Amino acid sequence: MLSFPVSVLPPVTRTRPRTALVASADRSFRQRLTEILTGLRWQVREAEGGAQAWAEVETAPPGAVIVDSWLPDLDLAEFLKDFRGRFPEVDLVTADWDTPQESPRGPYRQELLYALRRIQDTNTAAWNTAPALPQMDVAPGCLPIPPLPELLHSASSPATVSRMGVVESVPAHEPANKPQLIAPVVASHPASVAAAVERLPELIGNAPSMLEVSRRIRLVAPRSTPVLIEGPTGSGKELVAEALHRLSARSRKPLVAINCAAIPEALLEAELFGHTRGAFTGAVQGRTGRIEAADGGTLFLDEIGEMPLGLQSKLLRFVESGELQRVGDNETVKVDVRIVAATHQPLAQHTQSGGFRADLYYRLAVFLIRTPSLAAHAQDLPLLVEHFLERMGREDPVKRIDSGAMAKLAAHDWPGNVRELEHVLERAAILAGDEAVLTAQEIDFGLSVN
Repeated sequence: MLSFPVSVLPPVTRTRPRTALVASADRSFRQRLTEILTGLRWQVREAEGGAQAWAEVETAPPGAVIVDSWLPDLDLAEFLKDFRGRFPEVDLVTADWDTPQESPRGPYRQELLYALRRIQDTNTAAWNTAPALPQMDVAPGCLPIPPLPELLHSASSPATVSRMGVVESVPAHEPANKPQLIAPVVASHPASVAAAVERLPELIGNAPSMLEVSRRIRLVAPRSTPVLIEGPTGSGKELVAEALHRLSARSRKPLVAINCAAIPEALLEAELFGHTRGAFTGAVQGRTGRIEAADGGTLFLDEIGEMPLGLQSKLLRFVESGELQRVGDNETVKVDVRIVAATHQPLAQHTQSGGFRADLYYRLAVFLIRTPSLAAHAQDLPLLVEHFLERMGREDPVKRIDSGAMAKLAAHDWPGNVRELEHVLERAAILAGDEAVLTAQEIDFGLSVN
């Protein structure tokens, strides 16, 4: 065995690894960029949107952030402006080459631009070698169906769409550009529509039912339309409300939530509408209610089905007029809020039995979003398990799960839905102690054994 004097040994140098965060809703973009940067000896983290990117940077600021040219949950221009003001030391690069880079250039900016150029060159080559679209088989006497945007926006196309989705020629006596007030019925393809929808970052799951939730959120979020979220307990209704608020023009104002089932009936009115000093026993000072606190933002009424009938009538007056009256006050206050309500109950049926006011229901249920049970999108179970294990790994070492434990989870019917899955995994991680792998032995559903 050879030995060397200490003075002969070279000094030990420790270099700080280069870290980068890639923020994009396009999974393939993130994967390709991660592969290229990893080859350049970068450590890469990924974020599916602007909100997740903020959380990642605040947890552990990277050396550089690469942002795609579009974010699903935040306005890109505002994100870049706020990010540069908050983290001026982080090298910020966008995938849009026309976007001016106002942040200080990091020492490895050229490597980041090289990685983006590699992706751009790959996309160009793929486009140039893409095969032509195949011709569709068309029934005799019919024209082929053009792409949907062309079908909807062409005013001079001499064709109409039949109820079976087949384009037929226009009769000679009718002008081709005759305005249509009722859109033609086009054969729908739910599977293909769902595949084209990018899910929101916080809604884990690629099942069609989950993608439909993301699609509906994106459609209604920019409006002030009241939304009713229906779904079983633990299916993520609060996450939907948060996404609606974040994607709306009211996102800079507060999102105020109140659980109508968690507050005693005698106090719920004062919590919602506020009260003046001396309005009732114990009211030693006035207080602003939750509705008024949400002025300019969003009011989330969770478990709206538990609201007493007497209070429903007062809420209805506010929904109709936008004015509220504090308990013990004769004056009215004008408040601008967007109302999002949630329930696990079938409110439409309760209106027929008198358990819920029908006029209030129709005011709240202008737009419906239904969150599916976990059993309805069981195919997303592996994604959800991975998501919760990674989230628990932010404070403790990340644990993995073996096939036996996964099979046990898949065999469960999940009456508590996604919330139950989260708690089962947290319980399993505690039971596993220092072990890095969760086995079937640690999967405990908390069911009593007779």
